[in-house]
Parts: sequence; C-alpha cells; structure tokens
Amino acid sequence: MAAIVEYFKNIPLHMDYDGQARAEKLSRIIISLFGIVGLFWGYIIQEFSQTIYILGAGFVMAAIITVPAWPMYQRKPLEWQKPQSEVSAKTKKKK
Repeated sequence: MAAIVEYFKNIPLHMDYDGQARAEKLSRIIISLFGIVGLFWGYIIQEFSQTIYILGAGFVMAAIITVPAWPMYQRKPLEWQKPQSEVSAKTKKKK
C-alpha cells in the first residue's frame, strides 16, 4: 500500500508556461476538428445526436491529451531566483 501512495506522490502535477500554451492550442485544435467533422457527419446522416457524440469524443480526447502534466508540457521549466533574504545573507558571509 505504501508503494502505491509513493507512486502517486511522485507524479508531476505542474506544467511550464510554454507547455500550458501548447496544451491550450492543442485542445482548441482537437475540439474544433472534432466539431467540424461531427457537424458534417451529422448533416450527411441527418442526425444531430451524432454531431454531439463526435464532439463529446473530441472533448474527452482533448482532456486526456492536455489535462495531465505529460512530459511534453514540462520541457522549459523556469529558473526561479533565490529569495532576497538568502541572497543578502550569503553576501554578508562573504564580506
């Protein structure tokens, strides 16, 4: 049981800013494509429900691809500056 808990604690839960932009763009593309295909297919067979099903499938696919913090969304992490108190303490020690 402890191994399972540790496994879930080690899952990364964050994206960098570039990854967030990439995920948003990808989700918009996926949902738009599924919406267009669903609209055409629903028009051809004269069933609006098929349009909704295809759009729903696109939404689910986009969520699976873009919501988790996959490694492709963590390629450019930010380098944070150290807090000012730590920086000033280190400079005082050098003097």
